[in-house]
Amino acid sequence: MRRKQNEYEVKNLGRVDKGVKCSVNNCKNDAIRSLSYDKAKSSGLKVTGEGKRAYLCKEHYKEFKKKTKKDKTIDKWRYNT
Repeated sequence: MRRKQNEYEVKNLGRVDKGVKCSVNNCKNDAIRSLSYDKAKSSGLKVTGEGKRAYLCKEHYKEFKKKTKKDKTIDKWRYNT
């Protein structure tokens, strides 16, 4: 038997929803996205801390997307058949 979603209390399960801060040096903004630590480090962002995930605020996520755009298009061309 299925229950309606509004019968349950909705809980925030992710760290971003709980209010984790941005992982970039000297940034105190709230994070909006999380991604692999290795991806963030390889894009040229100065990410602090060690671990599996890096958390980025809105400005740094936008910067990450700009820096990785060329790599994404090359991969798309490579694997498009």
